[in-house]
Amino acid sequence: MSLTEEIRAKAKTLGFQKIGISRLEKLDARSGLAEWLAQSRHGEMHWMGRSPERRTDPGKVFEETKSVISLALNYYTPIQHSQQLEHGKISRYAWGRAYHRILRDRSKTLVAWITKREPAARGLHYADTGPVMDKAWAHKSGLGWIGKHSNLITRELGSWVFLAEILLNLELEYDQEARNYCGTCHRCIDACPTKAIVAPYVVDARLCISYLTIELRGAIPRQLRHLVGSRIFGCDDCQDVCPWNRFAQPSLEKAFYPDEGNHTPVLVDLMRITESEFKERFRSSAIKRAKYAGFVRNVAVALGNSRDTRAVPVLAEALHHSESLVRAHAAWALGEIGGGFRRTVAGKRG
Repeated sequence: MSLTEEIRAKAKTLGFQKIGISRLEKLDARSGLAEWLAQSRHGEMHWMGRSPERRTDPGKVFEETKSVISLALNYYTPIQHSQQLEHGKISRYAWGRAYHRILRDRSKTLVAWITKREPAARGLHYADTGPVMDKAWAHKSGLGWIGKHSNLITRELGSWVFLAEILLNLELEYDQEARNYCGTCHRCIDACPTKAIVAPYVVDARLCISYLTIELRGAIPRQLRHLVGSRIFGCDDCQDVCPWNRFAQPSLEKAFYPDEGNHTPVLVDLMRITESEFKERFRSSAIKRAKYAGFVRNVAVALGNSRDTRAVPVLAEALHHSESLVRAHAAWALGEIGGGFRRTVAGKRG
């Protein structure tokens, strides 16, 4: 058995469902990064614009790199989002434990095994934590292709996969780049609530609900708030409609299944959460990425969109919240509920 075959086998024993290997080379213009940055489609994610040449050339991240190993871990859980007004929607990937730690630990274990097996080996590992374009390398390594919604799609598991990479200083046996099977399908483009998929394979983060509810630190633009609906952390709509996700299989990782309250969180309760409670409740969750003020901001918007008059007392309390960002969005939400309530009453009288 060759070293490459042994690495593939070891990755499978560590729980990775797919592994692909690509020869190091500078990513070409197909990555779209330069144009995406030039059009400011990264919004306030300023780190994306720092040293973009490192993102397209792993050799500038780890100069000894000869091979890029791409790894995929299935996180699909066969549970549907709640459609109840009182519940907020959290993206499926954040229902359970933070994926970064799980992928990091397993990637680290794989690197340690490789260096033990081949003492001359050296490598770096990343799990959405470094300047490596994971989807582009997963495509080049044969794991799958980048869909029109910009997520990686695999033929075996659909798009519900987490990705990790290892930059290694050894020559290995390489896989062929994956073929694109999106064809003429445009369901993800049609399904996007905010029309953030501005062209096939191009997402404007400034319109994307995942960006608005996670990365954006300020106010959610007023013209987009109605479109956020009940989503309080991320959005799964473009993946939910993807035909390739009919092949999704339940994840074997229990850590990715919903923690208590994450699948059907009660919005009114979350509106009253304190900062210390937020940190404790989500200490092992990807949700902490939104930060306390941003998360409660999201809850206020969801309550406003619910037009549920039962939310008025908690939103009125939030007008005195310590965070100005929360106060502003609570005031907007009260206006929405008040307006909706008045329209409903007027309609009944008519």
